[in-house]
Amino acid sequence: MDKLLIRGGRPLHGEVVVSGAKNAALPEMCATLLTSDTVHLVNVPRLHDVRTMRRLLDHMGVATETHGERGGMSFVAPDALNPEASYELVKTMRASVLVLGPLLARFGRARVSLPGGCAIGSRPVDQHIKGLQAMGAEIAVEHGYMVASLSPGRTRLRGARITTDMVTVTGTENLLMAACLAEGVTVLENAAQEPEVTDLAEMLVKMGARIQGQGTSRIRIEGVARLHGCTHEVVADRIEAGTFLCAVAAAGGQALLRHARAEHLDAVLDKLRDAGATVEVVAEGLRVASLGGQALRAQSFRTSEYPGFPTDMQAQFMALNCVAAGASTVTETIFENRFMHVNELARLGAQIHVDGRSAMIQGVPVLSGARLMATDLRASASLVIAGLVADGETVVDRIYHLDRGYDQMEEKLRGLGADIERVK
Repeated sequence: MDKLLIRGGRPLHGEVVVSGAKNAALPEMCATLLTSDTVHLVNVPRLHDVRTMRRLLDHMGVATETHGERGGMSFVAPDALNPEASYELVKTMRASVLVLGPLLARFGRARVSLPGGCAIGSRPVDQHIKGLQAMGAEIAVEHGYMVASLSPGRTRLRGARITTDMVTVTGTENLLMAACLAEGVTVLENAAQEPEVTDLAEMLVKMGARIQGQGTSRIRIEGVARLHGCTHEVVADRIEAGTFLCAVAAAGGQALLRHARAEHLDAVLDKLRDAGATVEVVAEGLRVASLGGQALRAQSFRTSEYPGFPTDMQAQFMALNCVAAGASTVTETIFENRFMHVNELARLGAQIHVDGRSAMIQGVPVLSGARLMATDLRASASLVIAGLVADGETVVDRIYHLDRGYDQMEEKLRGLGADIERVK
């Protein structure tokens, strides 16, 4: 397995081009199943999860093609399609559950393995199933697969008012895509408001869908008989942007993050500014400057659904708090098992005490390089940030987690002056 070797202690200077968002690209790849026309996506990030999703679509019979320098991909999903997502292709990536809604809406049947992904806690798919059942689907879980079909006598899903028991991003996306081809009107209450959901809705509108309320907790979809092709650019990855903001803030220096969108990062930017970093909105994106380390002030926060502080930024900001001056408390409200990076940060000399869903951090003047093991995607990023500020050499093992969600992270950090390399 590949590792990252980091020699810490260097400030970061330069610019980074923020890639397309993984959490937008994956559902948008699934949305191409809703039409037999050609769909072009631009700014698709080069990630392991994107390659996995492409293999899944290829296996079903979708014709996929990569083109251009700006992450261009095209998709054609023919009428003769195999509506099955096997365990072997689904087990490593939770987003594969997003084929369920489109397959059921267009083809009237689907057989999709229960998904895998990062081991950060329970993320049940029961909200997807309940919503689709309300739209007239019959779904059973058999031998680890969700087996779905339309109710007898129906040729299309039917519109419904659906209120999920919890805010779920993938659940909102699955039901949103299914509703586009349903008969009648669907109203999604308690819908996720993340920018990636809004970006998916904007792509679906380009395909001919009739959607109102995206970006709010109530989305209204008027079903249409068919959708057509389109060209759509994947929105910039707010979590990648936030990760680089934390890296520059912790290590010190200044950098321009091209294409980063401030309106998608309000909660993170507020905490960075409170910590003492300077973050400016410029025409090209965001510019960050920081003295780093103990020149920063530790910040307490709790994660929550968008527009609150994102759970996907919790680990990265915790790494910053480990070297900032003062004490802080980080409370994780979304996933029950998302402090697995704490023990690894402690190996560097971080002072962290975990009590249930809260972690108390006391900033220290210096971290000391060590060998670390990544446990999930965002934990990997936090260990890289800690390695950038640690004294001596840090080795981060099992970085296949990192490759699932960051497009050539070490190359971008090297472009900022970091001493980091991938070791085969």
